[in-house]
Amino acid sequence: MENKNLLTVSIERPFIAGNGDLAAFHHRLNKLDCAAILFCRSGWAQVTIDLRKHEIVKNTQVVLLPGTVISLDGKSDDFDLSFFVSYPEMFREACLRLEPSFFHFLKENPCYTLPENVTRAVHGLMNATVAIYTDYENRFRNQIALNHLQSFLLDIYDKTYRYFTKKEIEGGNRQDEIFNKFIALVHEYCTSQRDVTFYAGKLCISTKYLTGICRSVSDDSAKKIIDDFAILEIKVLLQSTKLSIQEIADKLNFPDQSYLGRYFKRHEGISPVEYRAGERPQ
Repeated sequence: MENKNLLTVSIERPFIAGNGDLAAFHHRLNKLDCAAILFCRSGWAQVTIDLRKHEIVKNTQVVLLPGTVISLDGKSDDFDLSFFVSYPEMFREACLRLEPSFFHFLKENPCYTLPENVTRAVHGLMNATVAIYTDYENRFRNQIALNHLQSFLLDIYDKTYRYFTKKEIEGGNRQDEIFNKFIALVHEYCTSQRDVTFYAGKLCISTKYLTGICRSVSDDSAKKIIDDFAILEIKVLLQSTKLSIQEIADKLNFPDQSYLGRYFKRHEGISPVEYRAGERPQ
């Protein structure tokens, strides 16, 4: 699976499918501007997805939503997976009728391993995806792929509600509901907003109440969660672009590059320039 393929779906080429091993992501942060459904056929891999480490083994299905940050930490020589990658507009059109809580759950729980006896449908869906993708002469190819993606998402929806409780998916109480909304807002706004007050205002609650909820649910403060994702965004830009530090500061709404440098060093112990050069704190 070449890095360029995963990241270059477009309106003109709204989906791709095939097999690969994520080698292009090895020790490199990548922020996806697409949606991807992955299914492990053999071997194992360790990945970091939005700051959380996951193990992928045979029959693990992975759903990566647009904006997800992923890196490959390690893999076996026989690691192989199938992939179905779609342009965000195609993905949004395919999932219009599914509840937002389902996608909030997938964002926080992107990987799960299926029992062997229920993988036949996934193998069939992936094989069909590749067949659709390679049928270049079909004048209805993109529409067929969209309909197929809807079917695939319905299968994922079924498996999610079959193997997780409604409470796990939708949240069991008011605190869980607020925390899930907060995390969704952080994913959406952390590139420009790093103040707890902003998120508390969006949720119509006090900053003290929001921080209390975050500590209760995750053991971290609201500020730490925001900063962790902001730092991740900076790392992605340092690793995957040639933007200058000033350009990154502008893009992420920092007053200037000096402020960004101090912010980054306070959290990481090294400067952005040192991080980009491959240095890491001991």
